[in-house]
Amino acid sequence: MTKKIILSPKQKKIVKAPFDVGLEVHEGTPRSGKTTGVHFRLAYLYSFSRDQNHLVSAYNQEQAFRLFMDGDGTGLMHIFGDLGKIKHDEHGDHLEIHTPKGVKKIYYKGGAKANSVGAITGMSLGSVAFGEINLLHMSFIQECFRRTMAAQDRFHIADLNPPAPNHPVISEVFDVQNTRWTHWTIQDNPIISEERKEEIYETLKKNPYLLDRDWYGKRVMPEGVIYSMFNPSVNQIPTLLGKPYEMYFVADGGQSDATSCSCNIVTRYKDTFRLNRVANYYHSGKETGQVKAMSTYATEIKKFIEWCIDKYQMRYSEVFVDPACKSLREELHKINIQTSRADNNAQDAKRQGGGIEVGIERFQNSITNKQFFLVETDKYDHYSFIKEIGMYVRDDNGNPIDDWNHAMDEARYANNYFYKRYVI
Repeated sequence: MTKKIILSPKQKKIVKAPFDVGLEVHEGTPRSGKTTGVHFRLAYLYSFSRDQNHLVSAYNQEQAFRLFMDGDGTGLMHIFGDLGKIKHDEHGDHLEIHTPKGVKKIYYKGGAKANSVGAITGMSLGSVAFGEINLLHMSFIQECFRRTMAAQDRFHIADLNPPAPNHPVISEVFDVQNTRWTHWTIQDNPIISEERKEEIYETLKKNPYLLDRDWYGKRVMPEGVIYSMFNPSVNQIPTLLGKPYEMYFVADGGQSDATSCSCNIVTRYKDTFRLNRVANYYHSGKETGQVKAMSTYATEIKKFIEWCIDKYQMRYSEVFVDPACKSLREELHKINIQTSRADNNAQDAKRQGGGIEVGIERFQNSITNKQFFLVETDKYDHYSFIKEIGMYVRDDNGNPIDDWNHAMDEARYANNYFYKRYVI
């Protein structure tokens, strides 16, 4: 590793801690430095472990690679440098590393889907790392613990932002295992300046829920979450059900903010029309630090549309784009993707005085009435949607906070079309 890394006292402490428990949980706020600490903790483990095969996991394989292998320059592939190489074998993609205890294989896989268990069935593992463990499927988590039962140096480690106090990962995993829990806040990150901390605090203090969760690192009930009725165990399904009626796309664009485009398929199942969100293109310049031109977004959205057409073998009826995002519409027109204005509830504001609240209520109804579903997919999955729907909240005055809302806005537009055409 050539990058100079400054570790905080807490990060140094967890790297050197004894491996004397079955599960370590590192829970706390975003940007607290917990994941960097986990990187070096894992590298230390691999250097002396007598087990050859290990696993790092996250919502999907791309996330597992980003969180653990790359890690913004502090991940495993950077720590081991020339001693590591990305390879592939019968068990999948992995980082092969050379250590004093021989060659080790660190597999990276997604674990959010009901069938994610199949990717690790038959494997014998020495350790498992869970990134954002609260977003993973419980059957996958439990199978991981079974895959390490024969390990010589058995170990598990997980990180996550604070979940709701009643989240099943607490009662079914943390309380069951021999667990050591470490709490993190932004104060534990040595690279965050005081100016940036102040900026983050000023943003979070607008909502008590976000302040407690993302500043103090508390587990709090998300009372202000707008779509709290969304239940992954109910509203997320492994495959499309019913007779397909229509496929359409909806996009909302930004450069520093996120650009999101969803593929939606309406089906009729048991005499009820259902809106199925089957795929999602999503990129955030703010989160990734990589701002793209609107022409680039248009090209990537066109590839996304073509992928969806090929996968579902359907023609699409419309490509709706937020009327405020004129530049994205223009760029899509240049590459022969014709668009229409998405229903962003502007007319509802004029006629009823409700505006966005009309769209929110419609979407809440679709979720509650089991007419909205996420359909699992290997590519263009719902990671960003799942993160946003748990963070989209109201401020003290009851107004939706204009943050964590890019996929939410676009999903509301998609539901407006569905609701007016198939429900009302």
